Amino acid sequence: MTAPYILYGSPLSPFQRKAEAVLALKGLDYDCEAINIMAMPDWYLEISPLARIPAMRDTSIATEGPDGTIADSSAICGFLEKKCPQPAICPEDPYLHGRALWLEEYADSAMAMAGGGGVFRPIIFAAMSGKEPDLATARQTWNEKLPPLWDYLEAQLDGGSYFLGDTLSIADISIAAQLMQTDLIVAPFDAAKWPALSAFLNAMNAHEIFQRNLGACQKMLAKMVPEKFDLN
Repeated sequence: MTAPYILYGSPLSPFQRKAEAVLALKGLDYDCEAINIMAMPDWYLEISPLARIPAMRDTSIATEGPDGTIADSSAICGFLEKKCPQPAICPEDPYLHGRALWLEEYADSAMAMAGGGGVFRPIIFAAMSGKEPDLATARQTWNEKLPPLWDYLEAQLDGGSYFLGDTLSIADISIAAQLMQTDLIVAPFDAAKWPALSAFLNAMNAHEIFQRNLGACQKMLAKMVPEKFDLN
């Protein structure tokens, strides 16, 4: 039986990880269908014209074609919030709502560019192509570009468990999804320098909403990365 929702993409995408976490938090059943990001099929480009993953289908609307599909993880999460409002991922307070969307964007842009583009891609994409990992690029990003981002996040947490109050929100989910992208393949950053952020990542790694995705990622990466790289 087909699940109500189908995610098209790859578990290794931090953006799919974000969407999966929201689906899991809201208790929604979903299936994942792999998309070859190196050679996307025409039918997928029809529903995701920017050639990005993930895209999602709501099978209650349509089971084929572009109808019933939504591209972009933020759009997917916004749709799910409207269709299944509880538990909420966005605060009701207008200011906190805006802050949540800002932190989501911070994760999806700055963190994704540095962590995904500067660490994950030089290591894993090289391994997928049968090449040696570009550790020089990854190490430079890890030690020069990521610390300022971690500094900002440490300050935003201000010793707390969540980024906005005492409830999990789209801000936490988005930031955790990006932190996990490097944590899957690189030894942890210095917890003494970023104690709140380290505790946050540990808590999110153990949270039930991420377990399905992380399990799939670990299975896919087991042969490519038998041990995490130390970039410190």
